[in-house]
Amino acid sequence: MFPITQQELNDAMKRVGITDITEATIRQISSLASELEDIAGDRMVHLEIGNPGIPANALGVEAEREVLRKGIANQYPNIAGIPQLKRNGSRFLKAFLDIDMPGDCIIPTVGSMQGGYASMLLLAHRDPKKDTMLFINPGFPAQRYQARILGLKEASFDIYSCRGKALEAKLEEMFSKGNVTAMIYGTPNNPAWINLTEEELEIIGRMATKYDVIVLEDLAYVGMDFRTNFGKPGEPPFIPTVARYTDNYMLLVSASKIFSYAGQRIAMVCFSPSVAARESEALNDYFGMSAYLRTFVFGVLYALSSGTAHSAQHAFATMLGAAADGRLNFVEDCREYERRGARAKDLFTSNGFHVVYDRDGQEPISDGFFFTAGYKDMPSDDLQAEMMRYGIAAISLPSTGSEQNGLRVCVSMLTDDCHYDSLEDRLNRFNRDH
Repeated sequence: MFPITQQELNDAMKRVGITDITEATIRQISSLASELEDIAGDRMVHLEIGNPGIPANALGVEAEREVLRKGIANQYPNIAGIPQLKRNGSRFLKAFLDIDMPGDCIIPTVGSMQGGYASMLLLAHRDPKKDTMLFINPGFPAQRYQARILGLKEASFDIYSCRGKALEAKLEEMFSKGNVTAMIYGTPNNPAWINLTEEELEIIGRMATKYDVIVLEDLAYVGMDFRTNFGKPGEPPFIPTVARYTDNYMLLVSASKIFSYAGQRIAMVCFSPSVAARESEALNDYFGMSAYLRTFVFGVLYALSSGTAHSAQHAFATMLGAAADGRLNFVEDCREYERRGARAKDLFTSNGFHVVYDRDGQEPISDGFFFTAGYKDMPSDDLQAEMMRYGIAAISLPSTGSEQNGLRVCVSMLTDDCHYDSLEDRLNRFNRDH
């Protein structure tokens, strides 16, 4: 049973190849958790991995089944995407973000993981002087890993002390060097669940235009700032986006969380019309094509996967269309994460923990898929290791690029009362012992 001993934890870390627990990936922590479950003879509380915790949307499942029955699996998909996805993607963005996005500028990808990777690969070669990717931390660790694989130089800063007007001075410092090709961030954010304010998005857009930086806005959790009801298509309030403040943007929109469709690996990269039409001699030298959008489709995606599965495209198109029509309220469907987040956050704060990234402007952060938790002044490595000993698996803030001490808490796997009971018991015991 938990807690296990420090020696048992150390031995398990060696077996799974972890030398520094704060730098361990999500998958490594999951592997370590399995080892610890065998040692303790008990189940860990899994707060480390972000699998959707609600069923896949039935409209998508049925759309896939229908086209597969019709025999579409024996045909290669058009790399640029099926017409239905491009059309309904455009309608979805107009209905919920109030932006005009031509269907030709919407390209399906094998999840936003491929979308982000392909976008970085494109933008890494657009200008020889621009060889650096800027990350707003904390952020999704896999994206930093992708940049590393691509050989991109990295720059980053912790947004903890750069909110509001302070963000402009930081971006001026970073962009004025002239070497940043693109920046990437999520809103809502993985891991902290912060949402950039309109003021901050305006600053990012204005500075991106000034210094010719392409903004990759990762909307994996689009509409899931539950403090505001974004679930009514075509009606304000509309979801905040940098697309209102610059033409230098590409949006990553995924089905994984908003439609609980993670297993089918389907997303779309949405080019601003301005970026889509841009041309670069450097791209032509590298890919043999100069236009950004054409190079992305026929240079990058062709080499990576030669397109995205037909059936998943049909599923995504169906769900996007139903949401735009008002037949599918994906925001309300996802509100379960708000309830789980509030319940888990209360258990943590009742046992001596505090929320590390706790505000957007003057407002407390929304309850949702993630939050960040620190304990007194305990360093991240000690806190993460101790939580693992007590049967609670989570990733550290340093692994997300944060300079703060604490952990990322993901509530998606807290699907049953017994999970909260276990979490409460272990947090109580941890707090008593520390």
